[in-house]
Amino acid sequence: MKKSASRLAIVGALSFAYLAITHVGFAEDSSKSTITGATKTAVFAGGCFWCIESDFEKLDGVIGAESGYTGGSEETADYKTVSYTETGHFEAVQVEYDPKKVSYSELVEYFWRHIDPTDPRGQFCDKGSSYRSAIFYDGSEEQAIVEKSLAQLTLSKPFEDDIVTTITHAQPFYSAEDYHQDYYKKNPIRYRVYRTGCGRDRRVAQLWSK
Repeated sequence: MKKSASRLAIVGALSFAYLAITHVGFAEDSSKSTITGATKTAVFAGGCFWCIESDFEKLDGVIGAESGYTGGSEETADYKTVSYTETGHFEAVQVEYDPKKVSYSELVEYFWRHIDPTDPRGQFCDKGSSYRSAIFYDGSEEQAIVEKSLAQLTLSKPFEDDIVTTITHAQPFYSAEDYHQDYYKKNPIRYRVYRTGCGRDRRVAQLWSK
């Protein structure tokens, strides 16, 4: 059985202690770039989609990020099914961006540095196939960019373990339930408790600090 329930368990276990010392939600930068032309989309999986959505929405040139599921079928694209059965889905985000402000290559480089690309079992405290990291390229141009980035990173990576992030072609993307969208804005304290308890930022700093 997958361990997605750890997300809620961590929130419950740490919320009381967190609320005891603060009454203010953790505010993250929610500003959006001004659109200068036609936008594009890119899909990435980096574990908990609450977190990877939050990370991408901080990047200048990103218009927004939508949490969802990809890799499986539409019939299995709901949170309960994805979390507790093997559907083939990844928890992922579809990033809408302005290519005049940020390139696809820059999105890929940004993504690497916000995940643990060495974990084949999931991401951080969340284990299971739906929490594995992945880049879903769309077309040969994006494929070439991702493969070049992977090759360069393999040579220069600041950690010893192998990179195991899945690189594959884009598949249908299914939006997650409304309560998952912008979770970090709607529930800032619960989100911060979960993210801190899961050790995401500590592990990312450990991997990429060099």
